[in-house]
Amino acid sequence: MAIEVRIPTILRSYTAGEKSIEGSGSTLDELFADLDGRYDGLRERLIDEAGLRRFINVYLNDEDVRFLGGLSAPVSDGDTVTVLPAVAGGAR
Repeated sequence: MAIEVRIPTILRSYTAGEKSIEGSGSTLDELFADLDGRYDGLRERLIDEAGLRRFINVYLNDEDVRFLGGLSAPVSDGDTVTVLPAVAGGAR
């Protein structure tokens, strides 16, 4: 079993169009490193030198990872990680 990672449309060019990919690791950081080995460039779209990029939201089993330890949040087989770009704006 692996960890399912759901990819938003805007990042699917890094995953050959796949909306869901699988990876492994014991932390979110290790998971993203594993994915970057197969999907080059994906990690740098999610993480910068300060950690998770400001306008990227990541959920582990529907919980915001910022409240679970960020990149050091533990993950395990069967978990689902959802990556969502932050959306803002609109008109009146």
